[in-house]
Amino acid sequence: MDILHLVDRLEELFNDSKQIPFTHNVIVDEDRMLDLIDQMRITIPEEIKKSQQLLAQRDRILAQAQEEANRTIALAREKGDKLVENDPITQSARSRSDQIISQARIESEQTKRDADDYVLQTLASLQTELEKTLSQVKNGILAINSEREQKQTIRE
Repeated sequence: MDILHLVDRLEELFNDSKQIPFTHNVIVDEDRMLDLIDQMRITIPEEIKKSQQLLAQRDRILAQAQEEANRTIALAREKGDKLVENDPITQSARSRSDQIISQARIESEQTKRDADDYVLQTLASLQTELEKTLSQVKNGILAINSEREQKQTIRE
């Protein structure tokens, strides 16, 4: 028996009761009233148990729905990633980026070779200049020594 039915019966009992004149009081059949109260005491805990079970079932269903939603989202993301990866525009962009990287490496190597060539030329030029300067220094030393020897020989 559900609680609403019992409440209806309680209201019916009240409506069927005799009114005490000049008051708001009524005379109620005690046995019927106590019987209804006993039935309510029995029915209310059952109704509460049912509602708790319904709440638990609802929570379970919500948790399952959330899990399913998360799985669906994960699958959609995976599928989206695969579609993007296989998309001609993505493949074209990846190919173009590979070409750009390859070209950048080639240009980097060429710049490095050019820089090495420049350094070698500059060092070779410096070596030549240093050798000329060293030769001039040696010639200057020889000239001064030669003059000294001539002056010493003349003095002697």
